[in-house]
Amino acid sequence: FEIENPMGALGFYILSKGGGVPYRVRIKAPSFVSLSILPKLMVGHHLTDMTVILGSLDFVLGECDR
Repeated sequence: FEIENPMGALGFYILSKGGGVPYRVRIKAPSFVSLSILPKLMVGHHLTDMTVILGSLDFVLGECDR
């Protein structure tokens, strides 16, 4: 399922084996999705342009920690 947060859709994948505790939990943060496109955004640009491109993505680094 997914919920809406200020940065976009926050996705959760929860798998259970029938007990009271989840067997597997995965969280997909919107900032992680935004940052994953960075290599494609950098094609044809100089390394010095990276600061401007990163600033335009408006990401939260704490969400990207995996």
